[in-house]
Amino acid sequence: MNARELKKIFVDFFVSKGHVEILSASLIPENDSTTLFTSAGMQPLIPFLLGLPHSQGKRLVNVQKSLRTDDIEEVGDNCHHTFFEMLGNWSLGDYFKETMIPWSYEFLTKHLHYKPEQIHVTCFAGDKDAPKDMESHDLWRSVGIPEDRINFLPKKDNWWGPIGAAGPCGPDSEMFIDTHPELGPIQLTSGDNRGRIIEIGNDVFMQYNKDTKGKYVLLSQKNVDTGYGVERNLAIYFGYDDDYMTDIWQPIIKKIEEISNQNYPNNLVPFRIIADHIRAAVFMIADGLETSNKEAGYILRRLIRRAIRQGKLININNNFCSIIAQAVIDNQDNYAGIYPELNENKDKIFSILEAEENRFRKSLDKGLNEINKLIVRHRKEHGDVAISGKEAFDLYQSYGFPVEMIEEELKKNNLSLDRAEFDLKKQLHQQLSQTLSAGKFKSGLADHSEIITKYHTATHLLHASLRKILGDHVQQSGSNITFERLRFDFSHSDKLTDEQIKLVTNLVNDQINKKIDITVNSMKFTDAQKSGALAFFGNKYPEIVTVYKMGDFSAEVCTGPHIKNTSELGKFTITKQESAGGGKRRIYAILE
Repeated sequence: MNARELKKIFVDFFVSKGHVEILSASLIPENDSTTLFTSAGMQPLIPFLLGLPHSQGKRLVNVQKSLRTDDIEEVGDNCHHTFFEMLGNWSLGDYFKETMIPWSYEFLTKHLHYKPEQIHVTCFAGDKDAPKDMESHDLWRSVGIPEDRINFLPKKDNWWGPIGAAGPCGPDSEMFIDTHPELGPIQLTSGDNRGRIIEIGNDVFMQYNKDTKGKYVLLSQKNVDTGYGVERNLAIYFGYDDDYMTDIWQPIIKKIEEISNQNYPNNLVPFRIIADHIRAAVFMIADGLETSNKEAGYILRRLIRRAIRQGKLININNNFCSIIAQAVIDNQDNYAGIYPELNENKDKIFSILEAEENRFRKSLDKGLNEINKLIVRHRKEHGDVAISGKEAFDLYQSYGFPVEMIEEELKKNNLSLDRAEFDLKKQLHQQLSQTLSAGKFKSGLADHSEIITKYHTATHLLHASLRKILGDHVQQSGSNITFERLRFDFSHSDKLTDEQIKLVTNLVNDQINKKIDITVNSMKFTDAQKSGALAFFGNKYPEIVTVYKMGDFSAEVCTGPHIKNTSELGKFTITKQESAGGGKRRIYAILE
């Protein structure tokens, strides 16, 4: 079984249970300021978990592209990844625990062929917000899991969500595989320790909505959200304790061996970081992202540069990112043919990687010069005393120079580094970065608030108005919404004149003043296109889509949420415009 076959087994199983396969959403969330990336399969489905009808029905399944960077410093071990594929199925107010748990057991034993005695499970222990999950416990017992292989764990282990400060959430029941049951009984005590007992899947029972005041309220519909990581499941299936030994990674690993003249077993950490980060970059660029010094573009730049640093540590001194990217795109066992956006955007992927690699190598050369200057200055002032961690960290921050390379240069000159101080500075910086990242979760579509819904609706009016004033070449390329404003990116190379800004603003406000009802209809995507509905954001759409219309002025394929009438929006004002790079413009606007 390879990765492609594992994904097919999962999807086919749930299709046989009445589910409809939906397409993977983009890694770059549309109209969602709560996070920079799509980090879970349920994230694009939040409006439907909260009660909005989904055009494909109440039972859904897919393989979702996902990206998480909160554990970026852990990449290099045997199991952490930035980009990964998540197998998921959902019940939107249809079946619940009594159906899902027996299905999970059936899937593990009859389709992945695990022995019943290998399976351990955990359930939510209960707290002030929600009771102990005895229902899940009793259901696991009913399918044959004995009491000594069912553990109750607290919220930090067995509760999922919300993604942001508010939104759908609930207790979960996690499934683990004992990779060596022949060694005798073992007790699972807390979470996945990547040892003998390894987490393989997770059933989330979304029956609560956490509001903006921190209160947990029962949802009007009970939902199921499951998740199985492709990389981890394939490794467990074949008995590997290293994800990078599977066919997902081996073509990439072998290509790194080829261009570095090094072997994987002797260079585990740099090989893993290069493979992981370049794979993530390939998928990020394929979904429309470009490198920058802000937000998601900065993360992309950081991943590419981290990979290049590791390449230098294994003596890859020429540009190599595009070579590794080609190995990702050509992976016949997993990606080739499944994700057409990879091949369609191949030239762009190579171009961005090559440009970023050239820029960073120049920066590294500057860093080397700065290290040499530091050595000369330090010897003159302090002699053979160790270089301070602060000075080394400043180099690391400014030029991306790996600490291992700094130490190597110092060693050549019979100097050492205060590594403890360097590690402390780096740790404090990481904590600050995590705090800043957490700020991304303070507002957005995840809480379905009234003002977010208004701004989302206003983007439709803005999109239509821009096309009427500037021309049909205008296409939405992204948006970001907070409680305070909307940000809208679109294809247009020239700066808008004051007169054009005025015309667009007046056109939006005209539609608001006309008090237009907003209608919603589900239809075939081909019929939506024939009707004139806009569908530019992203490259792929399901067979059945939802179309939101505002009279004859605006019609777009969208998943919502929207207000009922344009009169609810108030006054629309454009506050700022700027370049968004690559022939794109960006507009900021507010509602008053």
